[in-house]
Amino acid sequence: MFKGKITIIGAGLVGTTTAYTLMLSGLVSEIVLIDKDKNRAEGNALDMNHGISFVSPVKIIAGDYADIKDSDMVIITAGANQEPGERRTDLLRKNAKIMESIVGNVLKYCHDDTIILMVTNPVDILTYVTYKISGFSKNHIIGSGTVLDTARLKYLLGEHINIDARNIHTYIIGEHGDSEVAAWSTTSVAGMDIPKFCKSSEICDTDTICKNYFYETVKNSAYEIIEKKGATYYAIALSVKRIVECIIGNEKSILTVSSMLEGEYGISGMCLAVPTIVSNNGAEKILEIDLSDDELRGLENSANTLKKLATEIGY
Repeated sequence: MFKGKITIIGAGLVGTTTAYTLMLSGLVSEIVLIDKDKNRAEGNALDMNHGISFVSPVKIIAGDYADIKDSDMVIITAGANQEPGERRTDLLRKNAKIMESIVGNVLKYCHDDTIILMVTNPVDILTYVTYKISGFSKNHIIGSGTVLDTARLKYLLGEHINIDARNIHTYIIGEHGDSEVAAWSTTSVAGMDIPKFCKSSEICDTDTICKNYFYETVKNSAYEIIEKKGATYYAIALSVKRIVECIIGNEKSILTVSSMLEGEYGISGMCLAVPTIVSNNGAEKILEIDLSDDELRGLENSANTLKKLATEIGY
């Protein structure tokens, strides 16, 4: 039985925006913020508490690892940022060490049914590292995966064809990063592919789309936002809220979260984002959807890229 208690580790921009988004959602009854900078966590908790009278009742505290006890979910957003000129592998190695410390402390106070949601980047490998460290069942260790990437593609397509993004069905799969794959073969609106929809609806000016343009725009979205304002946090917080909503509400919704693959799509031994039924059991069931040969090759390449990086850092 879910109590509605969520712990967020990392009170930076992503962690705090996630806490604020969950506070507004009315989904949870208690939020614990943990950060190595206790003053920052306390300041953020106090700031949010001052608005409690405007939302559904929720308890928000700045705590320590011991306050994880009885949490339904632990959301990890903490980690090092990439320094100028720093190699990706060096950042990954640094964040893997941080996760070893964080997850070690989390395990002291959570129970076997606690679901750990990794948000820190590179999210897929850090989800894999957490899975290896924790010893938890694979469905209870999940990453935010490409839930945000998929939402970005839906937004872009919705703007392009002048339709509500919620009615566009498509997926970005694989790594949340440079080797991610756009599953164009699954893309549809009202059961039609986009050219057919545009012809049928007569609200689109074009019956073709430049797939590479949309893919590259999605893949590089974070770089563009970071260049313009320094960090991304609003949309990822909403993505995390959506995942939490599915878990707490036992929705059995299909999201592209990241979890351990064990033979699905011919891939084993790495966490990747693919369409997955998400419920109060976490990543309940990975779905093997029909993909084109090119998409399958791209997914395999994504897995191999991540496996190589994992090997380089000793995992």
